[in-house]
Amino acid sequence: MNSSDSIVIIPTYNEKENIEKIIRAVFGLEKCFHILVIDDGSPDGTAQIVKGLMDGEFADRLFIVERSGKLGLGTAYITGFKWALERDYGYIFEMDADFSHDPNDLPRLYSACADEGYDVAIGSRYISGVNVVNWPIGRVLMSYFASKYVRMVTGFKVHDTTAGFKCYKRRVLKTIELDKIRFKGYGFQIEMKYTAYKIGFKIKEVPVIFVNRREGVSKMSGGIFSEAFFGVMRLRWDGWTRKYPAIKDE
Repeated sequence: MNSSDSIVIIPTYNEKENIEKIIRAVFGLEKCFHILVIDDGSPDGTAQIVKGLMDGEFADRLFIVERSGKLGLGTAYITGFKWALERDYGYIFEMDADFSHDPNDLPRLYSACADEGYDVAIGSRYISGVNVVNWPIGRVLMSYFASKYVRMVTGFKVHDTTAGFKCYKRRVLKTIELDKIRFKGYGFQIEMKYTAYKIGFKIKEVPVIFVNRREGVSKMSGGIFSEAFFGVMRLRWDGWTRKYPAIKDE
């Protein structure tokens, strides 16, 4: 059996062009990772592809949770976090299915937490300039200045506040009150990082290159950005008024 201390959570909706490729890329790494796919009822057969791989060569490393309908990125990750915490994983990752996040960067995020002692490692597009490939310039600017806006409003020093490529130590997700996380899109990514920061966890940004998807269709929408824009003001208010939980042991 291929045991691992690490689980990579990959939310999917209509990712049939990418899902087998990304699974094989992760499993091709020297370090052993497990994968949990959270599929929101993809009508294109994404879940069937995953289950076929589970029934074959990856039975002991690949898992799936199927949900009915598009319930949001944030709730998909919360579902995955709870699943992982019910098992013995010490390091829990977020990653997209479309190769915008390079699987070869997973060991670097892992090392930041496992070897360097950080609690959260963020695959950062903006810690060393703007490392984004094949995005329309308007989307690059929107993402970049969204992170600038978050830093200005909250005082949070992370450069890439909306990044979705991350590694959490187990104790971070045990400590954060997951059922109190409110946002579902970009706002979810900001809220998780900001909450970890306010609790007192050590965060490191690891520079990565973000590459726009080559296959499949983006799920991004204007509503996601608007949730992040207005949600940041609520987070700033929480930072002044909320009592954050004490750090729990791993």
